[in-house]
Amino acid sequence: MKHNFGFFIREGVGNMFSHGFMSFAAIGITVACLLIMGTFSLVAYNANENLKDLQRENAVLAFVDENLTDEEAKQLQPKLEKLPNVTSCTFVSREEARDRYVEQYDEDDLYSDLDPQIFRHRYVLKLSNLDQMSQTVQALEDVEGIVKIRADEDISNGFLTVRNIAGVISITLIAILLIVSVFIISNTIKLTTFDRKDDIAIMKMVGATDGFIRWPFVYEGLLLGLLSAAFAFGLQWLLYRAIAQGISNSDTLQLLRIVPFEQIYVPVAVAFGAVGILVGVGGSLTAIRRFLRV
Repeated sequence: MKHNFGFFIREGVGNMFSHGFMSFAAIGITVACLLIMGTFSLVAYNANENLKDLQRENAVLAFVDENLTDEEAKQLQPKLEKLPNVTSCTFVSREEARDRYVEQYDEDDLYSDLDPQIFRHRYVLKLSNLDQMSQTVQALEDVEGIVKIRADEDISNGFLTVRNIAGVISITLIAILLIVSVFIISNTIKLTTFDRKDDIAIMKMVGATDGFIRWPFVYEGLLLGLLSAAFAFGLQWLLYRAIAQGISNSDTLQLLRIVPFEQIYVPVAVAFGAVGILVGVGGSLTAIRRFLRV
């Protein structure tokens, strides 16, 4: 029997409106589930992006013992380069350290005559993985000739904690909320199916295939899922922009970078649409299966 898309869509829309309140409840619950899931996922994504920025920009400073000669200080470089998690190691002499300090802090040219000897030779190290910063700092402390380490571990650990917590919550919520959404949509469609169980029995007796009976309910679930995804996407966009604006206004030091929604709306829309379709169609198939056993 030919698949009549127009007929099945009309039947699906009719089924959806025949139980307006339950359909509205199903959409509302699914929207709430998608919003919660999307919010935590975006938090985890932004925390991970900030970690990447920190990894690119952040450097660990290893200060050399001031009693070492210039030559002895430079001889430490091969040892530091061999340490795990170190991607680059740059030697900065006392003179270069003095010049950088003057360039950064001496707006009125007050410190231009500073004696370089008050500064220490140092190494600027870039790390490949901020997760292992504490291990790298420990390894640096064990290098003879290195007397002090400066690393922004608190900042990196803060981002790591946020990312990990948000990631775990996102995965947990996705599993729970998918089950809840499928259950709600399944029960909504079960009501429609229950009202038509006699019609389904008659259609089966006159030779209608399971597919012909099933498709209107599949389209109903599909429409519920897509409507939920569309509403959730619009609300997520508004919520994301409001939160991003709030953070931008309060973060005067610009410590956090919020990825503009315009850069990620495509994958967010695809994810919401895929989850909406999965939930809607899955709920439909779960609901109709029992009634086809006539």
